[in-house]
Amino acid sequence: MALVESFLLDHTKVKAPYVRLAGTEQHEKGSVLQKYDLRFLQPNHDSIPTSAIHTLEHLLATYLRDELEGIVDISPMGCRTGFYMIIWNEHEPKDVAAALTTVLKKVIETEHIPAVSALECGNYRDHSLFAAQEYAKLVVEAGLSDDPFRSLTAETV
Repeated sequence: MALVESFLLDHTKVKAPYVRLAGTEQHEKGSVLQKYDLRFLQPNHDSIPTSAIHTLEHLLATYLRDELEGIVDISPMGCRTGFYMIIWNEHEPKDVAAALTTVLKKVIETEHIPAVSALECGNYRDHSLFAAQEYAKLVVEAGLSDDPFRSLTAETV
């Protein structure tokens, strides 16, 4: 049975919000992929509603590509406490945290959700810009740590 990296993480000890390098894979020809854990909420304490996480997915997928080169995918976690990001080449967690903070500030200010027609989205009716912005505000106000076991504030989100 294969080990799943995220199942090995002690979810009772992490302190959200944070950015965590969850793994690096190197192809035999030298290409490198990294998987990042972009955690918005404290595991097992809260979760992002479906419409908010769906909207955040669209906004992050669009805006993070302007900040970081080589993004392959950004997907919501099944537990709805954050996202996984797959990216080519090696990046430092502090750089990913800075880019994500910049993007979340854009999310707070945006008036438009990209790709929300039936043609572009498989569940185009299930979005909430307001809710996405509220969760973005929570993360920006708390500050994104690049250490999953150290919070930038006294309280976790």
